[in-house]
Amino acid sequence: MLITQVLPSCDPKIDRAFSLNVSKLKTAKEPTSVSEIINWGQSANCKGKMKLFFAPNAERPQARQRREIKAQKLCLLCSVQANCLKFAREHHEYGYWGGESEEQRHLAGFTVAAPIGIRARQLQKSLIKN
Repeated sequence: MLITQVLPSCDPKIDRAFSLNVSKLKTAKEPTSVSEIINWGQSANCKGKMKLFFAPNAERPQARQRREIKAQKLCLLCSVQANCLKFAREHHEYGYWGGESEEQRHLAGFTVAAPIGIRARQLQKSLIKN
């Protein structure tokens, strides 16, 4: 099972409830059939909550951190987290997938075509120096 570092939220009650739920985690079951592989997204905790996993235009860093903390907590309790993360890495997806942000995927060597976040800032710095 893939578990990334848990970011603390601004609300101690949420953190306590989350820590109680994490203790109940079980190892994610690997898909065994083609239909399971194709339909893994139907079982995802994020289904119907896309605004939490994709940044709005001009999102501030503090808002991004709060949004990603909430997304991370859903991902950590998701039965298809491993499939989701693998899909995002293989398809160079934008957004928060499988408990990992675009920046985290970039730092792990998986990048998107038009970068945002840390990679975009690095490109801007290199252009300014030249």
